[in-house]
Amino acid sequence: MKVILTQDVKGQGKKNEVINVSDGYARNYLFKNNLAVEANAVNVNSVNNMRKAEEHRRAEDLKEAKAAKEKLEAVVLSVSVKVGETGKLFGALNSQAVADALKEQGIEIDKKKIVLTEPIKAVGTYDVTVKLYAEVSAKLKINVTPRG
Repeated sequence: MKVILTQDVKGQGKKNEVINVSDGYARNYLFKNNLAVEANAVNVNSVNNMRKAEEHRRAEDLKEAKAAKEKLEAVVLSVSVKVGETGKLFGALNSQAVADALKEQGIEIDKKKIVLTEPIKAVGTYDVTVKLYAEVSAKLKINVTPRG
């Protein structure tokens, strides 16, 4: 019997896959636990429509991420911070501080997407990676200057 999985089933397949299973397994386990529906023409068509909508949404998200990448790479973020006599920062510049500085310039980026290998603890220019989408990441230049 052909069924369409409504959830991931270990050892059988992923959600929205059409698989072939025995009649008893389908009726007594998959249908009973709402893990699958029968693969008739209506259900197969609805799964295909959902798959197309998901692909379209992913394509739109990718397009938006690429536009945001170009916008971010054009920006040189300047952050002025309080420093000691040796040029070291009081504290450190972390991803939250970078996200706040971007927000002041009108660019909304979640702090979880900003990748700092280590917190910035000295004055200077730094390159920071911002992961915008699965395969799209941007390089952001940050210029840390002393506040005087």
